Order: sequence, then C-alpha cells, then structure tokens
Amino acid sequence: MPFPIKNEKLALCGCDVERMGRIMKKKRFVKSRRSKLLFVGVVFACTIFTAGCGKEKAPAESTEERTTQGSTEISTETSEETGLEIGTFEAKALDGQTFTEEDIAKKDATLINFWATYCGPCIEELPDIAKLEKELPDNVQIVTVCLDAGTEADSAEEILKEAGFEGVTLVSGDGGLAEIIGSIMYTPTTIVVDSEGKLVGDAIIGGQKNLEEAFTAAINEALKSEGKTEIKHGEE
Repeated sequence: MPFPIKNEKLALCGCDVERMGRIMKKKRFVKSRRSKLLFVGVVFACTIFTAGCGKEKAPAESTEERTTQGSTEISTETSEETGLEIGTFEAKALDGQTFTEEDIAKKDATLINFWATYCGPCIEELPDIAKLEKELPDNVQIVTVCLDAGTEADSAEEILKEAGFEGVTLVSGDGGLAEIIGSIMYTPTTIVVDSEGKLVGDAIIGGQKNLEEAFTAAINEALKSEGKTEIKHGEE
C-alpha cells in the first residue's frame, strides 16, 4: 500500500508524463490548444524535478505485484490506517555491516530516508540530513536507504561523502524493510519509526523547503508517542 502524501501538491509527481506527451502530439488539437498543453507539461516537469522523483525500481521484492504503476491516484490514508511497520528484518549496510530491528529498538526514534543516486532532490537534501544527523541526541538516529546501491554502490558512497553523511546507509534488506521499500512510489521518501518499529505520523514525500523543521517535527511526534522529551532545532 503506497505511503500517504503529506502535501497534496506533490501528487503531481505521479502524473503520466509520457501519456501527456502523446496527447500533446495529436494533430486534432488546434495550435492554441497545443500551446496550453505544452505549458501544463512544462509545469508538471518542473514540479517533478523540484519535489521528487518517481521510483525507477526497488532492489527488494515486494509481497504484492503493483498493478497501478504510473497511476496518478494517491492514497490519503494516515500511517495508522495503513498499519505499516518495519517489524523483523535484516539489512546490509553500505560499509558491509548488518542492521536489524534490534538496532531500531536501541533508539526511541529512527528517521529513515529513502533515496536514489538518480534522484536530484534526494542528493540536494543529503547535506541537510547530514547536518541534522550530527545534531541529534543519542536516543534518536537517522538511517538512509539507497534504493539503487545494489548497482551504484560507488556512486552512493561518493554522494554520501560529499554530503558529509556519516550515519548508516542500507543497500538491501528483507522482511518488513523490503515490504516498506515496495510501498514507496517516490523519492525522496522519509518515515519515522518508534523503538518497536511502528511508523509514526505520515511519510514525508519529496524535497522539503525547511528540512530541519519538517524532520524535527516528525521525530518529535514519535518521541511524544513514547513519552520522551522532544528535541529542538540545533539541539545536540
């Protein structure tokens, strides 16, 4: 089940651009009609670039075959309604280490950012994620998942190094992690789970104008649900 979209404007990311192009090329439209459609197409393209990217492919198998690929229909369910949780899993990190649900349980809140090397908005926000990761208290962690690191490991390492991200980056996984990866339609997608691996709040889809504010609010929602002290911007 796809993650809920927090900002309805990001639903534009799911538009079928190829189909729009075919429509625009039909000769039955008059010149003025073509001009209007061309303008709309440009707006859609700009929105996709600045807000997020459609996921090209997932490195892990999903338990359900996606039959509505390319659809513009967006789920508006909350995370509680989807019932998604990370559960039991085992994942391989970019540095070769193993990461499991036990590592999730060690922290009160874990923010997980799903990105890809082909996604411009993902790469653009990584320096801000790296900065926030260094400022977080010990009971909170940020983990990234590079969706195409299976074939682009060297590129992923270079991007992360340039961004200054020193946290854990996962490249593959099974169990509940694979199911969540299969639910992602766009990158970047960011979620927050509590110490039990349960998703808290809505997924954050696309690049954020104020990443620190958006991510801190999501983390605090998870901390509040566990009765823990909330963090402030720039708190170490």
